[in-house]
Amino acid sequence: MKPSIKKELPAIAFILLPFIYLAYIWNELPAKVPMHWNINGEIDRYGSKSELILIAFALPVLIYLILLVVPLIDPKYKIKSMGNKYQNIKTLVTMFMSVLALYIIYSVKNASLFNPNYIFLLIGILYAVLGNYMKTIRANYFVGIRTPWTLENETVWKATHRIGGVIWFIGGLAIVAGSLVLGQKANLIFFLVITGIITLIPVVYSYLKFKELEKASHKG
Repeated sequence: MKPSIKKELPAIAFILLPFIYLAYIWNELPAKVPMHWNINGEIDRYGSKSELILIAFALPVLIYLILLVVPLIDPKYKIKSMGNKYQNIKTLVTMFMSVLALYIIYSVKNASLFNPNYIFLLIGILYAVLGNYMKTIRANYFVGIRTPWTLENETVWKATHRIGGVIWFIGGLAIVAGSLVLGQKANLIFFLVITGIITLIPVVYSYLKFKELEKASHKG
């Protein structure tokens, strides 16, 4: 199933937003703008405002192009068989990257407004949304929880993504909650811990599930 312009219009619209906003504020920006903040939200690097064009390109545009190409090079064509579900994931991830780019550009324009917790909050929302879609992902080499054991056995893939989806959804909500109530340093640690947990548990589960099925097959 080849991409159609009609289906791609929502993602393309999201892609254009950071460029439109950047063009709108371009003349208001000084030649040198803040480009990096430390964990305390303090500016620790300035750069040319032209770097903002790279941010607008590297986040929504590059990610969108990668997601656009992936179904075309999937050797088992499983992603294509997901149809609108993959299309929705692609649009949601592109939207997230666009919102992230917009927030970075907005923070550059209003140098004192940057707060890392907002970035973590956005990522938490993304985790929760991806968790909700995880059980619909078919076995493939590009998208999902790809371990040697999920790729080896479709039953393991399905079971891992069913469990992983729940864990990612809960983890995402926990990160959102942490971003609203914790200080910046505490929230960074909390974010890293939760991200580590929701990444590690599905990997370990896929191994244990694979071994369980392997043991059962030998008994049979």
